[in-house]
Amino acid sequence: MTESEDFYFRTMELPDELLVGAIDTHVHAGPVLASNPGHSDPIEIALEARAAGMRAIVYYDVFGGSSGTAWMVNRHVPGIATYGAYLMNSGHGGLNPRAIKTALHIEGGCRMISFGSHCTHHQASRESTVIDGKAVPLHEAYPKFAAEELSRAIRIPAEGAISDELAEILELVAARPEVYLNTGHVSHDEVFRIVELAEEYGIGKVLVSHPARGLLSVAEQKDLAARGVYLEGALVDIFATAVPLTHYYVERDYIDRGFEIPRTTRPVPTYMETLREVGPEHIVLGTDYGVRNLPTAVQGMRTWITLLLDYGFTVDQIRAMTADNPARMLGIDDDPEPARSRVAQYPEEP
Repeated sequence: MTESEDFYFRTMELPDELLVGAIDTHVHAGPVLASNPGHSDPIEIALEARAAGMRAIVYYDVFGGSSGTAWMVNRHVPGIATYGAYLMNSGHGGLNPRAIKTALHIEGGCRMISFGSHCTHHQASRESTVIDGKAVPLHEAYPKFAAEELSRAIRIPAEGAISDELAEILELVAARPEVYLNTGHVSHDEVFRIVELAEEYGIGKVLVSHPARGLLSVAEQKDLAARGVYLEGALVDIFATAVPLTHYYVERDYIDRGFEIPRTTRPVPTYMETLREVGPEHIVLGTDYGVRNLPTAVQGMRTWITLLLDYGFTVDQIRAMTADNPARMLGIDDDPEPARSRVAQYPEEP
Protein backbone atom coordinates (compact mmCIF):
# COMPACT_ATOMS: atom_id res chain seq x y z
CA MET A 1 0.00 0.00 0.00
CA THR A 2 1.09 3.53 -0.72
CA GLU A 3 1.64 5.11 2.69
CA SER A 4 0.66 8.62 1.65
CA GLU A 5 -0.16 10.82 -1.29
CA ASP A 6 0.99 14.24 -2.27
CA PHE A 7 -0.15 16.53 -5.04
CA TYR A 8 2.40 15.14 -7.50
CA PHE A 9 1.93 11.46 -6.70
CA ARG A 10 -1.66 10.19 -6.77
CA THR A 11 -2.98 6.68 -7.14
CA MET A 12 -6.37 5.26 -8.07
CA GLU A 13 -5.77 2.16 -5.96
CA LEU A 14 -5.26 3.76 -2.55
CA PRO A 15 -8.97 4.46 -1.83
CA ASP A 16 -9.78 0.80 -2.49
CA GLU A 17 -6.91 -0.30 -0.28
CA LEU A 18 -8.15 1.91 2.53
CA LEU A 19 -11.63 0.40 2.24
CA VAL A 20 -10.12 -2.82 3.57
CA GLY A 21 -10.89 -2.87 7.29
CA ALA A 22 -13.19 0.17 7.12
CA ILE A 23 -16.42 0.31 9.15
CA ASP A 24 -19.52 2.23 8.12
CA THR A 25 -21.45 2.97 11.31
CA HIS A 26 -24.39 4.66 9.57
CA VAL A 27 -26.15 2.64 6.87
CA HIS A 28 -29.87 2.65 6.09
CA ALA A 29 -31.40 -0.51 4.68
CA GLY A 30 -34.88 -1.74 3.82
CA PRO A 31 -37.62 -2.42 4.49
CA VAL A 32 -39.07 1.07 4.72
CA LEU A 33 -42.41 2.72 3.94
CA ALA A 34 -43.76 1.64 0.55
CA SER A 35 -43.82 5.30 -0.51
CA ASN A 36 -40.02 5.45 -0.10
CA PRO A 37 -38.75 2.39 -2.01
CA GLY A 38 -35.25 1.64 -3.13
CA HIS A 39 -33.51 1.29 0.21
CA SER A 40 -30.76 -1.24 -0.21
CA ASP A 41 -31.27 -4.85 0.73
CA PRO A 42 -29.23 -5.38 3.94
CA ILE A 43 -27.77 -8.64 2.67
CA GLU A 44 -26.71 -7.00 -0.59
CA ILE A 45 -25.05 -4.21 1.40
CA ALA A 46 -23.09 -6.76 3.44
CA LEU A 47 -22.06 -8.74 0.37
CA GLU A 48 -20.73 -5.62 -1.35
CA ALA A 49 -18.96 -4.49 1.81
CA ARG A 50 -17.37 -7.92 2.28
CA ALA A 51 -16.19 -7.95 -1.33
CA ALA A 52 -14.49 -4.60 -0.70
CA GLY A 53 -12.80 -5.98 2.42
CA MET A 54 -14.72 -3.85 4.89
CA ARG A 55 -14.81 -5.01 8.50
CA ALA A 56 -18.28 -4.10 9.76
CA ILE A 57 -21.54 -2.23 9.21
CA VAL A 58 -24.10 -0.71 11.58
CA TYR A 59 -27.66 -0.68 10.25
CA TYR A 60 -30.02 2.19 11.08
CA ASP A 61 -33.81 2.01 11.07
CA VAL A 62 -35.61 5.30 11.69
CA PHE A 63 -38.71 3.32 12.73
CA GLY A 64 -37.03 1.51 15.62
CA GLY A 65 -34.60 -1.37 15.89
CA SER A 66 -32.28 -3.02 13.38
CA SER A 67 -30.74 -5.77 15.51
CA GLY A 68 -33.00 -8.34 13.86
CA THR A 69 -31.65 -7.25 10.49
CA ALA A 70 -28.08 -7.69 11.73
CA TRP A 71 -28.94 -11.11 13.18
CA MET A 72 -30.27 -12.27 9.82
CA VAL A 73 -27.33 -10.89 7.84
CA ASN A 74 -24.76 -12.41 10.19
CA ARG A 75 -26.30 -15.84 9.68
CA HIS A 76 -26.18 -15.60 5.89
CA VAL A 77 -23.07 -13.54 5.13
CA PRO A 78 -19.80 -14.82 6.62
CA GLY A 79 -16.69 -12.69 6.58
CA ILE A 80 -18.10 -9.39 7.81
CA ALA A 81 -19.71 -8.28 11.09
CA THR A 82 -22.97 -6.36 11.09
CA TYR A 83 -24.60 -4.69 14.08
CA GLY A 84 -28.00 -3.31 14.96
CA ALA A 85 -29.16 -0.18 16.73
CA TYR A 86 -32.30 1.31 18.20
CA LEU A 87 -33.59 4.78 17.35
CA MET A 88 -36.25 6.13 19.65
CA ASN A 89 -39.29 7.14 17.64
CA SER A 90 -42.86 8.32 18.04
CA GLY A 91 -44.21 5.02 16.71
CA HIS A 92 -42.83 3.23 19.77
CA GLY A 93 -43.68 5.85 22.33
CA GLY A 94 -40.61 8.12 22.20
CA LEU A 95 -38.80 7.96 25.55
CA ASN A 96 -39.97 4.42 26.25
CA PRO A 97 -37.77 2.40 28.65
CA ARG A 98 -39.54 -0.87 27.76
CA ALA A 99 -38.66 -0.39 24.08
CA ILE A 100 -35.02 0.27 25.02
CA LYS A 101 -34.86 -2.73 27.33
CA THR A 102 -36.26 -4.98 24.62
CA ALA A 103 -33.88 -3.58 21.98
CA LEU A 104 -30.86 -4.23 24.19
CA HIS A 105 -31.79 -7.90 24.61
CA ILE A 106 -32.73 -8.85 21.05
CA GLU A 107 -30.23 -11.14 19.38
CA GLY A 108 -28.02 -9.54 16.79
CA GLY A 109 -25.87 -7.23 18.84
CA CYS A 110 -27.52 -3.87 19.52
CA ARG A 111 -24.63 -1.46 19.72
CA MET A 112 -26.31 1.94 19.71
CA ILE A 113 -29.22 3.67 21.39
CA SER A 114 -30.21 6.95 19.76
CA PHE A 115 -32.61 9.68 20.82
CA GLY A 116 -34.01 9.53 17.31
CA SER A 117 -33.89 11.33 14.02
CA HIS A 118 -37.08 12.68 12.45
CA CYS A 119 -39.05 12.44 15.69
CA THR A 120 -36.94 14.69 17.89
CA HIS A 121 -38.61 18.01 18.62
CA HIS A 122 -35.66 19.89 17.14
CA GLN A 123 -35.89 17.99 13.85
CA ALA A 124 -39.67 17.76 13.62
CA SER A 125 -40.07 21.49 14.23
CA ARG A 126 -37.76 22.25 11.30
CA GLU A 127 -38.93 19.79 8.68
CA SER A 128 -40.85 21.61 5.98
CA THR A 129 -43.14 21.39 3.03
CA VAL A 130 -42.97 23.74 0.04
CA ILE A 131 -45.78 26.24 -0.61
CA ASP A 132 -45.53 28.80 -3.41
CA GLY A 133 -41.83 28.07 -3.77
CA LYS A 134 -41.05 28.69 -0.11
CA ALA A 135 -40.22 26.28 2.72
CA VAL A 136 -42.92 26.28 5.40
CA PRO A 137 -42.48 24.26 8.61
CA LEU A 138 -44.85 21.30 8.76
CA HIS A 139 -46.22 22.38 12.11
CA GLU A 140 -47.21 25.74 10.62
CA ALA A 141 -48.62 24.34 7.40
CA TYR A 142 -50.58 21.54 9.04
CA PRO A 143 -52.18 22.15 12.46
CA LYS A 144 -52.84 18.41 12.74
CA PHE A 145 -49.09 17.76 12.52
CA ALA A 146 -48.48 20.23 15.34
CA ALA A 147 -51.20 18.65 17.49
CA GLU A 148 -50.45 14.98 16.85
CA GLU A 149 -46.76 14.75 15.94
CA LEU A 150 -44.79 17.73 17.17
CA SER A 151 -46.57 17.54 20.52
CA ARG A 152 -45.15 14.06 21.19
CA ALA A 153 -41.70 14.57 19.70
CA ILE A 154 -38.71 13.71 21.88
CA ARG A 155 -37.21 16.53 23.95
CA ILE A 156 -34.36 16.53 26.45
CA PRO A 157 -34.60 19.25 29.13
CA ALA A 158 -31.65 21.61 28.83
CA GLU A 159 -31.57 21.97 32.61
CA GLY A 160 -33.36 20.87 35.73
CA ALA A 161 -34.94 17.54 36.61
CA ILE A 162 -35.40 14.82 34.03
CA SER A 163 -38.30 12.41 33.69
CA ASP A 164 -38.30 8.98 35.29
CA GLU A 165 -38.43 7.50 31.80
CA LEU A 166 -35.28 9.28 30.67
CA ALA A 167 -33.48 8.33 33.88
CA GLU A 168 -34.34 4.67 33.38
CA ILE A 169 -33.15 4.76 29.77
CA LEU A 170 -29.82 6.22 30.84
CA GLU A 171 -29.46 3.52 33.49
CA LEU A 172 -30.17 0.80 30.92
CA VAL A 173 -27.52 2.10 28.54
CA ALA A 174 -24.98 2.55 31.33
CA ALA A 175 -25.42 -1.09 32.29
CA ARG A 176 -24.28 -2.18 28.79
CA PRO A 177 -20.71 -0.90 28.32
CA GLU A 178 -20.51 -2.21 24.75
CA VAL A 179 -23.40 0.11 23.74
CA TYR A 180 -22.86 3.74 22.81
CA LEU A 181 -25.40 6.54 23.20
CA ASN A 182 -26.14 8.60 20.09
CA THR A 183 -27.51 12.12 20.64
CA GLY A 184 -29.73 11.83 17.57
CA HIS A 185 -31.01 14.93 15.78
CA VAL A 186 -31.28 17.13 18.85
CA SER A 187 -30.66 20.82 19.43
CA HIS A 188 -27.41 22.55 20.37
CA ASP A 189 -28.32 22.80 24.05
CA GLU A 190 -29.66 19.25 24.18
CA VAL A 191 -26.28 17.92 22.98
CA PHE A 192 -24.54 19.32 26.04
CA ARG A 193 -27.25 18.11 28.41
CA ILE A 194 -27.07 14.59 27.00
CA VAL A 195 -23.29 14.54 27.46
CA GLU A 196 -23.70 15.85 31.00
CA LEU A 197 -26.29 13.19 31.81
CA ALA A 198 -24.17 10.46 30.23
CA GLU A 199 -21.29 11.43 32.49
CA GLU A 200 -23.58 11.53 35.51
CA TYR A 201 -25.03 8.08 34.81
CA GLY A 202 -21.71 6.48 33.89
CA ILE A 203 -22.28 5.92 30.17
CA GLY A 204 -18.86 5.28 28.70
CA LYS A 205 -19.38 6.08 25.01
CA VAL A 206 -21.32 8.96 23.44
CA LEU A 207 -21.57 9.93 19.77
CA VAL A 208 -22.76 13.37 18.70
CA SER A 209 -24.77 12.75 15.53
CA HIS A 210 -23.75 14.56 12.37
CA PRO A 211 -26.75 16.98 12.26
CA ALA A 212 -26.17 17.89 15.91
CA ARG A 213 -22.42 18.31 15.35
CA GLY A 214 -23.26 20.79 12.60
CA LEU A 215 -24.83 23.05 15.22
CA LEU A 216 -21.62 23.25 17.27
CA SER A 217 -18.66 25.56 16.89
CA VAL A 218 -15.20 24.07 16.44
CA ALA A 219 -14.36 25.14 20.00
CA GLU A 220 -17.44 23.36 21.35
CA GLN A 221 -16.61 20.21 19.40
CA LYS A 222 -13.07 20.25 20.77
CA ASP A 223 -14.45 20.69 24.28
CA LEU A 224 -16.65 17.62 23.87
CA ALA A 225 -13.79 15.66 22.31
CA ALA A 226 -11.64 16.46 25.34
CA ARG A 227 -14.37 14.82 27.46
CA GLY A 228 -14.06 11.61 25.45
CA VAL A 229 -17.06 12.17 23.18
CA TYR A 230 -17.02 10.89 19.59
CA LEU A 231 -18.20 13.26 16.85
CA GLU A 232 -19.84 11.98 13.69
CA GLY A 233 -19.26 13.07 10.14
CA ALA A 234 -21.58 11.77 7.42
CA LEU A 235 -20.99 11.86 3.69
CA VAL A 236 -24.64 12.81 3.18
CA ASP A 237 -23.78 16.21 4.71
CA ILE A 238 -21.69 17.16 1.69
CA PHE A 239 -22.56 14.65 -1.03
CA ALA A 240 -26.30 14.13 -1.50
CA THR A 241 -29.25 15.02 -3.68
CA ALA A 242 -31.73 17.80 -2.95
CA VAL A 243 -34.78 15.54 -2.81
CA PRO A 244 -36.50 13.87 0.16
CA LEU A 245 -34.36 10.93 1.29
CA THR A 246 -36.57 9.61 4.07
CA HIS A 247 -40.32 9.20 4.49
CA TYR A 248 -40.77 8.97 8.25
CA TYR A 249 -44.51 9.65 8.24
CA VAL A 250 -47.07 7.67 6.26
CA GLU A 251 -48.87 10.87 5.27
CA ARG A 252 -47.63 12.27 1.97
CA ASP A 253 -48.05 15.85 3.17
CA TYR A 254 -45.57 15.24 5.99
CA ILE A 255 -42.59 14.40 3.76
CA ASP A 256 -39.74 16.78 4.55
CA ARG A 257 -39.19 18.81 1.37
CA GLY A 258 -37.05 21.56 2.84
CA PHE A 259 -33.94 20.56 0.95
CA GLU A 260 -35.67 21.24 -2.36
CA ILE A 261 -35.16 24.94 -1.68
CA PRO A 262 -31.65 26.14 -2.62
CA ARG A 263 -29.73 27.29 0.42
CA THR A 264 -26.25 28.39 1.36
CA THR A 265 -24.33 25.62 3.02
CA ARG A 266 -20.84 25.25 4.39
CA PRO A 267 -18.35 24.64 1.59
CA VAL A 268 -16.68 21.24 1.53
CA PRO A 269 -13.25 22.75 2.37
CA THR A 270 -14.77 24.24 5.53
CA TYR A 271 -16.26 20.87 6.49
CA MET A 272 -12.90 19.18 5.99
CA GLU A 273 -11.02 21.84 7.92
CA THR A 274 -13.40 21.36 10.85
CA LEU A 275 -12.60 17.64 10.92
CA ARG A 276 -8.92 18.49 10.93
CA GLU A 277 -9.24 21.09 13.69
CA VAL A 278 -11.33 18.91 15.98
CA GLY A 279 -8.87 16.09 15.43
CA PRO A 280 -9.23 12.84 13.46
CA GLU A 281 -8.69 10.89 16.67
CA HIS A 282 -12.15 12.05 17.82
CA ILE A 283 -14.09 11.66 14.56
CA VAL A 284 -16.19 8.72 13.35
CA LEU A 285 -17.09 8.85 9.66
CA GLY A 286 -20.04 7.03 8.09
CA THR A 287 -22.09 7.53 4.97
CA ASP A 288 -25.76 7.78 6.05
CA TYR A 289 -26.41 6.17 2.66
CA GLY A 290 -28.70 3.37 1.59
CA VAL A 291 -31.38 5.07 -0.53
CA ARG A 292 -31.90 4.69 -4.26
CA ASN A 293 -30.98 8.24 -5.31
CA LEU A 294 -27.50 7.96 -3.81
CA PRO A 295 -24.59 5.61 -4.52
CA THR A 296 -24.39 2.47 -2.42
CA ALA A 297 -22.95 2.73 1.08
CA VAL A 298 -19.75 0.99 -0.02
CA GLN A 299 -19.35 3.38 -2.95
CA GLY A 300 -19.99 6.15 -0.46
CA MET A 301 -17.21 5.00 1.84
CA ARG A 302 -14.83 4.92 -1.10
CA THR A 303 -15.91 8.47 -1.96
CA TRP A 304 -15.32 9.56 1.66
CA ILE A 305 -11.81 8.12 1.58
CA THR A 306 -11.07 9.70 -1.80
CA LEU A 307 -12.26 13.12 -0.64
CA LEU A 308 -10.12 12.88 2.48
CA LEU A 309 -7.08 12.04 0.37
CA ASP A 310 -7.89 14.94 -1.95
CA TYR A 311 -7.91 17.28 1.04
CA GLY A 312 -4.57 16.09 2.32
CA PHE A 313 -5.48 13.78 5.19
CA THR A 314 -2.86 11.14 5.85
CA VAL A 315 -3.43 7.40 5.61
CA ASP A 316 -3.22 7.14 9.41
CA GLN A 317 -5.77 9.93 9.89
CA ILE A 318 -8.16 8.31 7.42
CA ARG A 319 -7.81 4.93 9.11
CA ALA A 320 -8.49 6.56 12.46
CA MET A 321 -11.79 8.05 11.27
CA THR A 322 -13.01 5.14 9.13
CA ALA A 323 -11.66 2.08 10.93
CA ASP A 324 -9.96 2.52 14.31
CA ASN A 325 -12.34 4.95 16.01
CA PRO A 326 -15.47 3.12 14.81
CA ALA A 327 -14.01 -0.18 16.05
CA ARG A 328 -13.39 1.28 19.51
CA MET A 329 -16.83 2.86 19.64
CA LEU A 330 -18.44 -0.46 18.66
CA GLY A 331 -16.26 -2.49 21.01
CA ILE A 332 -15.72 -4.83 18.10
CA ASP A 333 -12.52 -6.32 19.56
CA ASP A 334 -14.32 -7.32 22.76
CA ASP A 335 -17.59 -8.65 21.40
CA PRO A 336 -19.82 -10.13 24.14
CA GLU A 337 -22.61 -11.22 21.80
CA PRO A 338 -23.22 -14.98 21.88
CA ALA A 339 -21.44 -16.81 19.09
CA ARG A 340 -24.67 -18.19 17.65
CA SER A 341 -25.71 -14.77 16.39
CA ARG A 342 -22.28 -13.66 15.22
CA VAL A 343 -21.24 -16.74 13.24
CA ALA A 344 -22.74 -17.46 9.83
CA GLN A 345 -25.03 -20.49 9.86
CA TYR A 346 -25.17 -20.62 6.06
CA PRO A 347 -21.58 -20.23 4.87
CA GLU A 348 -20.83 -20.21 1.20
CA GLU A 349 -20.12 -23.50 -0.52
CA PRO A 350 -16.38 -24.21 -0.84
